[in-house]
Amino acid sequence: MKLDKSRVLVFGAHPDDAEFGAGGLLCRHADAGSAIRMVSVTDGSAGHQTLGRAALAARRRQEAEAAAALLGAELEIWDCRDGELAASLPLRHRVIETMRTFQPDLVLTHRIHDYHPDHRATAELVRDACYMVRVPGILPAVPALAKDPVVAAMVDFFTRPQPFQADVVIDIGDVFDRVVALLACHASQVYEWLPFVERITEPVPEPGGTRLEWLARFVRRRPRAVAKRWGNGIDYAEVFEISEYARRPTADELPRLFPNR
Repeated sequence: MKLDKSRVLVFGAHPDDAEFGAGGLLCRHADAGSAIRMVSVTDGSAGHQTLGRAALAARRRQEAEAAAALLGAELEIWDCRDGELAASLPLRHRVIETMRTFQPDLVLTHRIHDYHPDHRATAELVRDACYMVRVPGILPAVPALAKDPVVAAMVDFFTRPQPFQADVVIDIGDVFDRVVALLACHASQVYEWLPFVERITEPVPEPGGTRLEWLARFVRRRPRAVAKRWGNGIDYAEVFEISEYARRPTADELPRLFPNR
């Protein structure tokens, strides 16, 4: 199936958030030749049980660069400290400027009711940039967009004050192994920090050997849970909630912005 190109911009709070939340969709867009830019709003410097901030930030940049290279994507990591993100006016302006200069068709980010304060702050920044990207008097040095992009939130399972609404369901079964490969680039997280913080008892294999198989078992829990709730019989799914603060996609646009198999 021939896929149409788009311009896809992802605002994640941390260097691996795009891959965890939309890795399958990004693989599809990479196959289509879409222009992809992944922005990590923080430096990811807090997510480790032993490494200090400077060492971890440098390591996570290298990991994120490796993942971006697999997708042929552009990467930006901003200098905000992990775990301390607030939705400030200067950062809102930076989000507006990024959206205007990249001119995306689709923007992906977190949902504003997510568990992590950095995720919520990132979602708030993107929400508050919507509409303002079209106002010429805001940041007049950067030309305003003629129309809003479509903005969509990556999935979470939290229900208060409002549960996630699955407006788009993507079957990622055919690209699941590639999603695992993207996440394997983030070794400090998937093999070290997350097993520690989530108290995973199954030992992490040493580099090489069965490490990828271990990671696939760990990673598949989320897309399987998503598919069980919203997938209507498929095995691995990603789902997205369309923001009401930006432009609603037309029926003709949906297959291009959210290509399914």
